[in-house]
Amino acid sequence: MNDRSESSRYLPVLLLLFAGSGCAALIYEIVWYQMLQLAIGSTSISMGFLLASFMGGLCIGSIGFPRLRGLQQHPLRIYAFLEFGVAALAILVLIGLPLLERVYWSIAVPGLGGMLLRGVISAICLLPPTILMGASLPAAARWIESTPRGASWWGLLYGVNTAGAVFGCLLAGFYLLRLYNVAIATCAAAAINLAVGGVALLLAARTPADAGLTDKAESTPAAAPSKLWPVYITIALSGATALGAEVVWTRLMGYLLGATVYAFAIILAVFLIGLAIGSTAGSWFSRVSPGQDRARAALGWSQVLLVGGFFWAAYMIVDSLPYWPVNPLLTLNPWFNFQIDMVRCLWAILPPAILWGASFPLALAAAAEPGKDPGHVVGSIYAANTLGAIAGALGTSLILVPAIGTQQTQRVLLVLAAASAWFVLLPQIRARRSTGLAMSLTASLVVALVLAANINPIPGAVIAYGRKISTSAASGTILYTAEGINSSVAISRWSDNAMQIDVNGHVEATNEPYDMRLQRMVGHLPAVLHPDPKRVLGIGFGAGVSAGTFTRYPGIESITICEIEPIIPPTSTRFFGRENYEVAHDPRTRIVFDDARHYLMTTSDKFDIIASDPLDVFVKGTAALYSQEYFEAVKRHLNPGGMFTLYVPLYETDMRTIKSELATFFEAFPYGTVWFNNIDGQGYDTVFMGTLEPPKFDLDAMEERLRRPAYAPVVQSLQEIDFASPLDLLATYGGQKADFDSWLAGSEINRDNNLRLQYLAGWGINSDMAHRIYVEMVKYRRPPENLFTGTGPLFQTLLASFQRSGR
Repeated sequence: MNDRSESSRYLPVLLLLFAGSGCAALIYEIVWYQMLQLAIGSTSISMGFLLASFMGGLCIGSIGFPRLRGLQQHPLRIYAFLEFGVAALAILVLIGLPLLERVYWSIAVPGLGGMLLRGVISAICLLPPTILMGASLPAAARWIESTPRGASWWGLLYGVNTAGAVFGCLLAGFYLLRLYNVAIATCAAAAINLAVGGVALLLAARTPADAGLTDKAESTPAAAPSKLWPVYITIALSGATALGAEVVWTRLMGYLLGATVYAFAIILAVFLIGLAIGSTAGSWFSRVSPGQDRARAALGWSQVLLVGGFFWAAYMIVDSLPYWPVNPLLTLNPWFNFQIDMVRCLWAILPPAILWGASFPLALAAAAEPGKDPGHVVGSIYAANTLGAIAGALGTSLILVPAIGTQQTQRVLLVLAAASAWFVLLPQIRARRSTGLAMSLTASLVVALVLAANINPIPGAVIAYGRKISTSAASGTILYTAEGINSSVAISRWSDNAMQIDVNGHVEATNEPYDMRLQRMVGHLPAVLHPDPKRVLGIGFGAGVSAGTFTRYPGIESITICEIEPIIPPTSTRFFGRENYEVAHDPRTRIVFDDARHYLMTTSDKFDIIASDPLDVFVKGTAALYSQEYFEAVKRHLNPGGMFTLYVPLYETDMRTIKSELATFFEAFPYGTVWFNNIDGQGYDTVFMGTLEPPKFDLDAMEERLRRPAYAPVVQSLQEIDFASPLDLLATYGGQKADFDSWLAGSEINRDNNLRLQYLAGWGINSDMAHRIYVEMVKYRRPPENLFTGTGPLFQTLLASFQRSGR
């Protein structure tokens, strides 16, 4: 058996190894993104740094490795050591990131300096392992000859690597992180790397090291580097349009599927499935129809076909999928909804993803020539594709969508995809002097412009009602929509004339009486009970009602509001100005546009009251505002005697989720209390309130303050939400830690290293258990004899009220 046959015999094994590498890489990507967002925030700017660092490392590794001199080892031995290195560095990131977080939090500053520091932190964590990941494909490619047949194998390596990434994405999102934590997920991925590296070492010991680097075609002169620039530009533009479209479509599909961790895992998995299928098909084509010219022609025309695939996805997401008769509330079993979500994603996104996937192996075949260093060819194409992907993702998320919206962004990307075909096809047309090809290519651009003009904006009903559009759209009228850098916002009016503000497909706040009561309770409870609050922090602007409540209190000197999306405050002020008392225009108000967790972890400010009204916990990333570590950070920013209130809904949740939320809260705030907001006696939502010390609320002093003329706006604000007196507000008391200890026994604590809540909440999003949960909690409520003090009639009446009701 000669060397060549000996090597080719093990090529299928190498495919399996690359599938394992892809699986591990996606597990790491999901874990690292989750961990680093806790440190540097989850704004689009922060996500841009994370993406640039991850993909930048891949690019550096792919283009830098082939240029290293003196690597005379067997290619598979080098590949094995790269896998070992990735595993080792991943463990170091797991161990070292918490230490790096503390350093970052201690020196973080606002403005440009803070943004650059976020980039440095991302680079320190992600560049070392991702550089090794990026080097793995060109390293292993050196084992395969630079011929058309060899190029087809390069494409297959990329394809099975992507297929492994699909499995890694689903494994991390639906199993490892749902049931375990980032440490288990990291160790599982590292074990895969070690296994892959071990098998690669065995292969290196059994096979020759020079398979295909030199052969009888070596004398054929290699193409001048300048002749490859059309291929590089086309594959770079393909990467740009692919990642740009992924950013836009993930955002839009997130509205329809519900912005849970599971929805995003499904969207990413489908995109990767398309890339895997396409790269396999492109590899097959380059093998059965070899030759640089044919590969370049196929690469160009695949971009032309991509125009149709792109329009298909844009049309389906905007004009078709929103009107599928899908009612997600028909079942409480999430698996059925996940199946429908998968079908919808496959139907819309798979066609263009297949064409993007085919582009990479076709570009490899277009650049491959006998005698060329395979590592250099593969690394250069991979680097060009990755650089384009970085530009497309960052340009789309940070520039195009905020500036021109998702509709115009999709139009730009579609035309860019059509234009990318010209770079590889135009030289061929000139060489052949083919009028027919020239006319066909020109016609394709005209068709692209026509199709781009027919891409419609996302319906306002999708931004407003999202996954519930089939059951809610007929009940409301969309008044206004806006797309921001992090979120999209809609204002709608319901059939009963109630107004609501919706963010990313889910209602954020309304002016319904029961919602107004809850939003003001978040502010009134601590402000009424605190003896002299002066400095307030509001987490999340929403409709502005919770923050606006503090404008009624004469002693409050400053109101800081932390909001992640800049378009929300002006939108809410325009439509909810009366309800929120124009808090955005109050001279005491300062709005900080940042991720709330990042702001709290990096600011030195302290407050008398912190009132939190964030997005629902099932929304991807929001669980970071419900973790034990976050609550401990809240405590560090409270002045002595300070209070913290947190909105927690009972609807769209299940028993495990609410128990985890409450157990985590009590873990940080052992003196915490629960307050109920019901609708006609039916459970609806709650306010958790925490204090630093055992609370003793002096009702005599509170009553005396509220009688002062300066507090008349406070009394009026309470009356507007049907609290005729402070007694009505305090009667919403629902219990404290000692009451619920037995009920919460064994509940899962939401910590930074698992963010368990986002997985629990996403699993129970269809639950209709609000009143059942309320009834269960009321069973444990006891009279708060240790909570209130006083001698006046309010104190006596309140205690008598609790005793009569069995509380």
